[in-house]
Amino acid sequence: MQYRSFGKVDYRVSALGFGCMRLPTLGKPEQIDRQQAVEMLRYAIDHGVNYIDTAYPYHGGNSERVVGEALRDGYRQRVALATKMPCWMVEQPPDFDRIFAEQLQRLETDRIDFYLLHNLQAKFWEKMLQLGALEWMQKKRAAGQIRWLGFSFHDSYEVFQQIIDAFDWDFCQIQYNYVADEVQAGIKGLKYAAAKNIGVVIMEPLFGGTLASPPPPVQQILDQSPLRLRAADVALRWLWNQPEVSVVLSGMSNMEQVEQNVDSACRSGAGSFTADEQQLIERLRAEYKRLNPIPCTACGYCLPCPNGVAIPDNFMLYNNGLVLGGNTQMLSRATYYFMPPEKRAAQCVACRECEARCPQSIEISQWMPRVHEELSRPVPGLTDAQSS
Repeated sequence: MQYRSFGKVDYRVSALGFGCMRLPTLGKPEQIDRQQAVEMLRYAIDHGVNYIDTAYPYHGGNSERVVGEALRDGYRQRVALATKMPCWMVEQPPDFDRIFAEQLQRLETDRIDFYLLHNLQAKFWEKMLQLGALEWMQKKRAAGQIRWLGFSFHDSYEVFQQIIDAFDWDFCQIQYNYVADEVQAGIKGLKYAAAKNIGVVIMEPLFGGTLASPPPPVQQILDQSPLRLRAADVALRWLWNQPEVSVVLSGMSNMEQVEQNVDSACRSGAGSFTADEQQLIERLRAEYKRLNPIPCTACGYCLPCPNGVAIPDNFMLYNNGLVLGGNTQMLSRATYYFMPPEKRAAQCVACRECEARCPQSIEISQWMPRVHEELSRPVPGLTDAQSS
């Protein structure tokens, strides 16, 4: 495993961090396959991963519980543990202590190494300031219950710079990948934080898995390249090529992904990308931007919808149908037809509650009628496919 500096933090962090938002499940997001998840986490730690990232709402609250289980038997002492305060769930100052105490219990620990204000956007930032979040975090650090203070971010670069300049942060966490290098904080935010000696954690390095399982036009570029690189490998090593990056989180869902990503991390390094690899990235980036109409990563922050719409599922069907066409387009429409009516895009009433939580700032209420129009088109053999 390769290890990297972490800004001003006195900790050598593994190039690969284990993100625990997409653990293997038994059918429902909150039903984690505990045995498999524990095996995956321990395999990663045994192979040098020393940064484990989770959060209060992941997998309906069960991610923290499974991480706590995985870190028994001496594994807790081998890693730095990161989790997050769900800013949108805090309504009054006592909520900080209540949620934090629950997190310590779930994680079976008395200390969080890296603690973040979760999903900071302009409105949540103002709310956190008003409720005294920074003072609360400092008190927890003074009490030895938190070691380093940070935040995860989903807003514009201007808001990112404002937050960075407002406090003596130890680290931050931003979305960053080769198809979204100018979105949200982007490369400007990466370099701005690093210039202030603030460690930078990268999330969504594979854009919700999209960059690891590319559509045929993108895969064709990879297959025709003499470099013969795996899609996930080239995306991850593009990030590790940049010295400003401290650690890259990957939300792994099976052991094969863990093994492959550990292998990639072991071959990583700042400045190790070749000119041919950079040219390949440029070709892949251009093709993705041509193909992908809705930048949904299926993170689930938009859920639950008050009206029951399965927002990420609808976007996935729409994207796949338009990008891949042909049989896949028919399959997307057929899947939509058999989707429970209350979960279809047609049920959106444009309340826009989801838009306030979407890290990608997708205008969900504007997309839903277009998604329904496309997916409800007739499918041969389904006589009433246009019903909603």
